[in-house]
Amino acid sequence: MSEMANVQDDSIDVQISTRDSALVTDTRTEISPDDPLALERQVCFALVVAARSVLSVYRPLLEPMGLTHPQYLVMLALWEFSPLSVREIGELLQLDSPTLSPLLKRLEIAGLVTRTRSDDDERRLTIELTQKGRELRERATQIPPAVVARLGIEISELELLRTALTKVIKAALEVGDHPSEALTLPE
Repeated sequence: MSEMANVQDDSIDVQISTRDSALVTDTRTEISPDDPLALERQVCFALVVAARSVLSVYRPLLEPMGLTHPQYLVMLALWEFSPLSVREIGELLQLDSPTLSPLLKRLEIAGLVTRTRSDDDERRLTIELTQKGRELRERATQIPPAVVARLGIEISELELLRTALTKVIKAALEVGDHPSEALTLPE
């Protein structure tokens, strides 16, 4: 069974298709659009589909630059704040060290960054742009307008979305910081 999600206007239409329909028994139930468990009402579902869909817009723009989307995010942080420690990059991008380490190694192999151990603290690794990494910024300036053009959404709408998502992120992080205050579900 495969699932496909299509975003249309303000709702998300999920289509389930089966290749071997004789092997699958349809046990779906009619769910009211007001049902709190309706898929189209789930913020988590909309966020996941939006993230996947937007990343697919970035992918063909970043590939000619030799970057993946996570690498692009690291480069954005470094273009703005270089040099940075691995810890600082992790905090900026909300990524942990085991995720960042191989990504930074690949950026170093590509000649875009250097990784240097601190003289004061051998545990501290400083990441800095190389000349090639700084020069890549010029090409990267073409990415945001290309994404906006491909999405076909006004920049003002995207800025409102970013503001709303920032509020969601902040709220979710605050709940994560105080798990004892989280809602306890009955068993």
